[in-house]
Amino acid sequence: MNGKRKRYALILGSILVLTAVVGTLTYLPVHGEEEIYESVIRVHVLAHSDSEEDQAVKMKVRDRVLSVTQELMAECKDREQARRLLEHMLPMLTKEAQACLEELQSDQTVELTLTNEHYPTRAYESFCFPAGSYLSLQVKIGKAEGQNFWCVLFPPLCMSAATVGREQAEEEFIAVGLTKDQYAIITQTQNGKYKLRFRILELLRSTRK
Repeated sequence: MNGKRKRYALILGSILVLTAVVGTLTYLPVHGEEEIYESVIRVHVLAHSDSEEDQAVKMKVRDRVLSVTQELMAECKDREQARRLLEHMLPMLTKEAQACLEELQSDQTVELTLTNEHYPTRAYESFCFPAGSYLSLQVKIGKAEGQNFWCVLFPPLCMSAATVGREQAEEEFIAVGLTKDQYAIITQTQNGKYKLRFRILELLRSTRK
């Protein structure tokens, strides 16, 4: 009896594991979801400090940078083209940001770099991105120790403090090569299935490091 029980337990355990694996596979990012996270460029503006004055300065610098990049990014067809353009325009964007600080009579300096940066899961008005490493235009003001501003630089979805509406956002993502099904993944984040897919994708990315 003891031997039979062991065999039954082993068989039952195997069935449960197989069921769990098959169930999980239905949520794995196997339908091109990875392309979503490789198709965007984020923007990250770090204030000098959390003081009311420095936070206000951060917003002004953000607006100046976005006012320039929004038009530039609108002409780009994919992330690679946007990346090359940003690299070429970094000196000009830095001058614009520094000019904004001088106009505000701030003695802070600003540094702009294009780098890969880890972002937390972030929800915007019309969409959401999972945590992970993204190509990012990083704007550091002064000591860069204050609260941050995050948004999506490419496709150009940020307009000052707001993001574009759902319909325009979909048009922007479709224009850079995503399918409607792929776009749905970042707009249906209240759906438990998509939350699980996000979590699995984050775990998969973390194991590659």
